[in-house]
Amino acid sequence: MPAPVVVEGQKVWKIYASEAGEVPALKGIDVNIRKGEMVAVMGPSGCGKTTFLNCFSGLDDISRGTIRIEGRDLKNLSDNARSEYRALRMGFVFQAYNLLPVLTAQENVELPLLVAGVPPKEARQRAVLWLKELGLKGRELHRPSALSGGEQQRVTLARALANRPAIVWADEPTGNLDEENSHAVMELLRDLNREHHQTFVVVTHDPSVAAGCDRTMRMRDGRIIGE
Repeated sequence: MPAPVVVEGQKVWKIYASEAGEVPALKGIDVNIRKGEMVAVMGPSGCGKTTFLNCFSGLDDISRGTIRIEGRDLKNLSDNARSEYRALRMGFVFQAYNLLPVLTAQENVELPLLVAGVPPKEARQRAVLWLKELGLKGRELHRPSALSGGEQQRVTLARALANRPAIVWADEPTGNLDEENSHAVMELLRDLNREHHQTFVVVTHDPSVAAGCDRTMRMRDGRIIGE
């Protein structure tokens, strides 16, 4: 039996208003992503990759069409309900690590858990476990400035995974890393995908990153032109 569909998009349009008129960024996109898949979204700059991530994760509204995550129609959720759902069921990894510089690695992982209502003791346990899982044992109490780029990206991964999300959205997750660290992070994502059956959607322009995924959706001019 095939795995359940986690992300479903039907005829999704995103249109921005500008002084020159309407500018379509997504043009009738259809998508199905199943639990446990690791999918790359690839294309040239300006093709709509980041708009795709923002719309399908509920960070931005769509103009037309339907997006369902775990069967929930995002349009039917209020802003507060959508924010709560993201906090509980989604993880995010960005090119910019977005770690709070005054907090330790452990505290950076704990914070979104506490915001989501996880009791402090459990939040700390989860943070410690995930940092250990991602090879950061002994680095838990270091602030971001004392961590390498690869280590900082591992902290962001621990933060994204600690709430046991249905899906992790990764936007150019290796963009700020050198080749060695980029390869290490992709190996880590692949291992997490296999061991935990974790669903990943990885937005990238890097063919070597896409090659590490199960399949690649290729975008051009706001459309998916093939896989």
